[in-house]
Amino acid sequence: MRKLVATVGLCFVVAFPSFASSSRNDLQGRVDEAKSVLDEIMAAEDSGIPSNILQHATCVGVVPGLKKGAFVFGGQYGQGVVTCRTGHGWSAPVFIRMAGGSWGLQIGAQSTDLVLVAVNERGFQDLLKNKFKIGADAAASAGPVGRNGQAGTDWKMNAELLTYSRSKGLFAGIDLDGTVVSQNDMDTQIYFGHEYAFDEILKGSVDVPMGAVPFVKDVAHYFVVAKSGK
Repeated sequence: MRKLVATVGLCFVVAFPSFASSSRNDLQGRVDEAKSVLDEIMAAEDSGIPSNILQHATCVGVVPGLKKGAFVFGGQYGQGVVTCRTGHGWSAPVFIRMAGGSWGLQIGAQSTDLVLVAVNERGFQDLLKNKFKIGADAAASAGPVGRNGQAGTDWKMNAELLTYSRSKGLFAGIDLDGTVVSQNDMDTQIYFGHEYAFDEILKGSVDVPMGAVPFVKDVAHYFVVAKSGK
């Protein structure tokens, strides 16, 4: 029964228009929006991502406007970008998809911005070799918030990913267990104009496209500020 529910929920997700093919301009807009989401979240000093988490970040993913909808069966779908820390800075971004289904007495729709922070060396490089399910293939937990607050220490032992959401201006940790994250090879190829392996990009072997420089610089800036303790 659960498999049937998941299948129907994912079929519901397919109905979202986000599955349409993307142009190079669409993808640049997604990168720009990811930068805006990150800037707005980091500007919320009392409810941002704690610096002691950012300074351990190995990868950062931003999914602007994850679409969630339901009429008994529910579904969610979003597309975003990921950059990872390398030996010489932060990598060019790759494009990802997130999808999931749910069941329950639910109705309505909403849009939520997501931030995913990988906090160990496995990061997204290994996880994204194949699609993975949050909570099953990758241990995840709702991340603590409060820039100047003390984040709990359990995440250091138990989580590979810390997950955050922003909906209607409110920023908080979110439980994304059961959500599937996968490579978006087509969008990545369109954006770079060349076919590259995901781990090749995320390990820093591919130059950052000019259009993605502001986003990558933003992530690097917040990481450096967190490391400096300012």
